[in-house]
Amino acid sequence: MSLPDRIDPRPPRRIYRWDLDKTYLQTEFDSLRDLVRTAFQKAHQKVAVPGASALIRELSENGDSRLCIVSGSPKQMRAVLEEKLKLDGVRWDEFVLKDNVGNLLRGRFRALRGQVGYKLPAILESRVHAPVEAEEVLFGDDAEADAFIYSLFADLVAGRVDERVLSQVLEAGGVYPDDALRVREAWKKIPVGDPVRRIFIHLDRLTPPAHFTPYGPRVVPIFNYFQAALVLLADGHLTAPQVLKIAVEMVQTAGHNIITLSNSFQDLLRRGLPLQQAAVALSQALEGPNKLLAAMRPMPDILAAFSKRLAALGTPPPPAGAGGGLRLPHPPRAAPEPQGAHQAAVGAGRSAAPGWACVPLAGRPQNVSGGRCVDTGHRPAAPTLRACPVPWLGAGKRAGEPAAR
Repeated sequence: MSLPDRIDPRPPRRIYRWDLDKTYLQTEFDSLRDLVRTAFQKAHQKVAVPGASALIRELSENGDSRLCIVSGSPKQMRAVLEEKLKLDGVRWDEFVLKDNVGNLLRGRFRALRGQVGYKLPAILESRVHAPVEAEEVLFGDDAEADAFIYSLFADLVAGRVDERVLSQVLEAGGVYPDDALRVREAWKKIPVGDPVRRIFIHLDRLTPPAHFTPYGPRVVPIFNYFQAALVLLADGHLTAPQVLKIAVEMVQTAGHNIITLSNSFQDLLRRGLPLQQAAVALSQALEGPNKLLAAMRPMPDILAAFSKRLAALGTPPPPAGAGGGLRLPHPPRAAPEPQGAHQAAVGAGRSAAPGWACVPLAGRPQNVSGGRCVDTGHRPAAPTLRACPVPWLGAGKRAGEPAAR
């Protein structure tokens, strides 16, 4: 009996798509000095967002997933970025970087900062080669338009967008004709399905979570990756011991503590995410002796408090728009919350060091004097996502109803 020449790996059941700058890496590029410093950093000088590498490693443990990275960083940084990922123990299957030099030489100046014409065709072309049944989870940040692009991608694949609306979006986004053609050609090749399960938006600029409410419950803004791990535990992507390993790493290497992790958990509960079963699973995982989790004591007491709090709160109703897509042409004003976004972020373990934005919640201005927050000394950040200038994808259609391609 002859043996096969090769053994092909199992097709992926899940695909995890990540951005790099401000999603995986703590990157500053708001000024020319920031850009120059970032360009000349060595791999060991680059710093990952706390918990990001641990989360990626745990998601890859089952061996049936695929990690795809699409970053706006220029191709010239590939070597140093790959070295950084290797230092962090991250293994990837696909790594796409932006050809900014090519854009510059061809006079495509809009493409230097434009994201729709870059990321959308890249992830659609990647999806062409994915199994129809493969689920997707996407990770981005609030510095650009990741929530919009990922939601557009999800609704394109699900058939909730027709050709007319797509053309309007591409035109409004200033997408060049060749990139628009790539979008349409890849879209036509993808079988209709609804694979996108979650879209996580790392709040690097501390945009209020309510800003993303119009995108529906599929989009989950997070202050840190412990919050993402909790949601992925509830979604069945991680086990409770894996979530605790991520938490331990954040405590031991990134200055987090029990209080910040507890606040992160409570922040998600306050926003109405269904984490009751996740709390039970974490409590069970902490039962008995476990050397790995010794650093997490007194987590069992905190989880017991969570359980009591959950019982008192009951099960909150899901946010409006259960289909997971925007239903309005412009985001509404966020409802007032009991604390500012900068306070929530600090409670969730984000440092309020100089450079972090202090973001006032819509409809509730903070104590600002001379352009700075009196409480923190930080300048309020401007909104980081622009509203789509055309009616949202799938508006007027029932959830799951495909649009004509």
